[in-house]
Amino acid sequence: MKVAQFEDPQGFCIGVQFGGQWINYTDAEAAYTSVTQRVVVEPTTTILQLLEDGRFDPVEFKGVLQFLKRHRLLQRYVVSKDAVLRAPVLRPPKIIAVGLNYALHAKEGKLAIPKEPIIFAKAGSSVIGPGEAVLLPRRLGRMDHEAELAVIIGRRASQLRKKNALSAVAGYSISNDVTARDLQSKDIGNKLPWFRSKSYDTFTPLGPWIVTADEITFPIHLKLECRVNGKVRQRANTRDMLFDVPTLIEFISRYITLEPGDIISTGTPEGIGPIKPGDTMMCRIEQIGELVNPVRAR
Repeated sequence: MKVAQFEDPQGFCIGVQFGGQWINYTDAEAAYTSVTQRVVVEPTTTILQLLEDGRFDPVEFKGVLQFLKRHRLLQRYVVSKDAVLRAPVLRPPKIIAVGLNYALHAKEGKLAIPKEPIIFAKAGSSVIGPGEAVLLPRRLGRMDHEAELAVIIGRRASQLRKKNALSAVAGYSISNDVTARDLQSKDIGNKLPWFRSKSYDTFTPLGPWIVTADEITFPIHLKLECRVNGKVRQRANTRDMLFDVPTLIEFISRYITLEPGDIISTGTPEGIGPIKPGDTMMCRIEQIGELVNPVRAR
């Protein structure tokens, strides 16, 4: 299932795609609970709330929506035409990104192929949603796009093994790890972390929605591409990752406790390139969708 974060004039709401249309799950779930349990509940308005409450469950989503369909109530809860897509996780507790996870990307940067995952953090405040503009600071030099598969964590997890690592995954999305390349190169030269070159406001487009984990089978072999102004810059397949999703989760959870709503951005393939104000970036991953963001000057 596809689960999206919307905002309309009344505030935030969760959308679940069902029967070819987006259903306002925030209101639908509240109505279902009122009818079946005869209690009034505070509506859940964000996907992060669902994740933190342990209720991000496609079986539960289907149960609620099928109940409303049987009672001919579903059309009451179609998402408003005024609703706008937002990042599926508005402010992730943690963003853990992976560097040099494709061999050809390491080679294009004239860097050694890593023997274990290289991980770094990005600021949660850098997240924006589909259609929102990436704002490039002035006098910062080259800035690049980086299309990546994003893993959405669904439960608290520590010390996981590869064989059960995917049990912690709620679903998958697309991230664009926008990078201030000249600043990153300077920091690498000074043996400093990558955090600041990756964490400017708007430097993590995320979306357009989450595809639940049950719909993406392992091994995860998904075509990925990035286009700038319609021209292909990156084209690869996630099967080319040096460290697959279970390996990344095992490695990260060895050192860091994963929490609901955390994002693992799994690394970008070869073909990174500069962006400038006026450009439009489109990142596409099969079975997930397209993440489109314009580029503007700050």
